[in-house]
This record gives sequence, C-alpha cells and structure tokens, in this order.
Amino acid sequence: MIEGPSPPEPRRRSRRNERPCVCAPVCLLATALGLAGFAGQAAASSGPSSTPAIIGGGYASNAPWAARLFVNGQQNCTATIIAPQYILTAKHCVASSGTYTFRIGSLDQSSGGTMATGAAITRYPGAADLAIVRLSTSVNATYSPLGTSTDVRAGQTVQVYGWGATSRCGSEINCQSRYLKVANVRVTTPQCSDYEGGVAVCATYGDGITAGGDSGGPMFASGRQVGVASTSDRQSSTAYTNITRYRSWISQVAGV
Repeated sequence: MIEGPSPPEPRRRSRRNERPCVCAPVCLLATALGLAGFAGQAAASSGPSSTPAIIGGGYASNAPWAARLFVNGQQNCTATIIAPQYILTAKHCVASSGTYTFRIGSLDQSSGGTMATGAAITRYPGAADLAIVRLSTSVNATYSPLGTSTDVRAGQTVQVYGWGATSRCGSEINCQSRYLKVANVRVTTPQCSDYEGGVAVCATYGDGITAGGDSGGPMFASGRQVGVASTSDRQSSTAYTNITRYRSWISQVAGV
C-alpha cells in the first residue's frame, strides 16, 4: 500500500517505535510460534506455494467480510464491510484525497470478490482512529458482526487480519501479502489509546503482530469484530481502536 505517515505508539507507553498500521495496514510479523499454541486460535491455512515465506501468523481460510482498500489503484489498507453500502476502516487510511476502491470478500487482494468504489467518507469527529466509507452501490456480502464491550477483555487471545507487510523490510510497500493473513495476539487492556487518542484495545505478540498495510483491519474476539487496526511497533505491541466504545456513532452513520 501507499507509504503513510509514521504515527506514534498508543499512549501510556513510549511512542518511540510505534507507527500507524498504514503503508499498508498493520503487517503480520511474528515469531516462529505456531497457531496451535494458543487458545481460540484463528482458522488459517498454509497458503499458496507461490507466496513468499512468511514470518509467523498464517493465511486466513475464511473472511468473507474482509475488504482490501486501494487508493488511486495502489494497495493501501485493510477494512471490513459492515453493511450493504458501508465499509469500516481507520481514519488515517482515508486522510488523503483520491479515488478509494475496495475488493470485498476475496482472500486474494489481486482477484475475485466484488470491486466497489467509495462515494463519501465520514471520519469520526473526535479523537478516535475510525472512518466509515459509503460505497457508490450496495454490495451483497457477509457483513462483519460488530461486538460489544463484553466480548473483549484483558488476557484474552484474539485474532487480527490484514494484507500488510510480512516482515520488517524497510519500505513496507515492497513486502505486502497477496493473500489475507491472520495472527493471534493477547489483549493487555481494552482501554489504552489509539493513534488519534481514542479508546483502543492494546495487545501483545502471540504468534504474530500487525504492521504496515494492516491498518484499518479487524480484531475479532469471541467471533465478533471489536477493533480496527491503528498503530503497531512491528515487534511486540499493537493498538486497535475499540469499536465497542463507538457503536452509537457507527449505528448513526451506517445503521448497524
């Protein structure tokens, strides 16, 4: 995806190494630990043999609500479709002008699924790294189920998804994943801060961590989306805007 600014890490921690999950949204970096070592592990596959080797995490096997965000035709961020005409992503992913398009419902960012164009953007008016894009046409899809505050808690193992960088490769645009990836992370607190100063779910490395290109992508807990990727230090910690705290705004804009 397009190289974005380098946001600070979530508040209440040193911001020295944290950056927004954009370049592309947060990449899935990880250790050699396997998915099987964690409770509530994500469904993943070994992925196509033509895909370069990855570090940690795995390939998602089912994510019909996932959307790849392109800006002026270039890979940029990850997102989710939450209603027939509405996409949920990070505010910093839609900060610039341009043509926003989405590939919805395909694990392969280069083919399949449904292509749709953004018609209007509503950014959260206060301090939260959230935005909702209204599509020019309705899309028949499996929509991401949105969670409540009871779905996420400290100590829980949750799943994060994205097409972001697969290693710390300098310019993360050069190491984006063609296929959607998934990793397990452990929640440290559901009340830290995101890139914009909004309420976030902070988590640490499980078998992977988010990086550039994963921004705007979802965090799932108990089978429902509870977060939107905001920042990551690309090594051990990440922050996802806690969407359970902004459900009234999402409902007002998207009707869900």
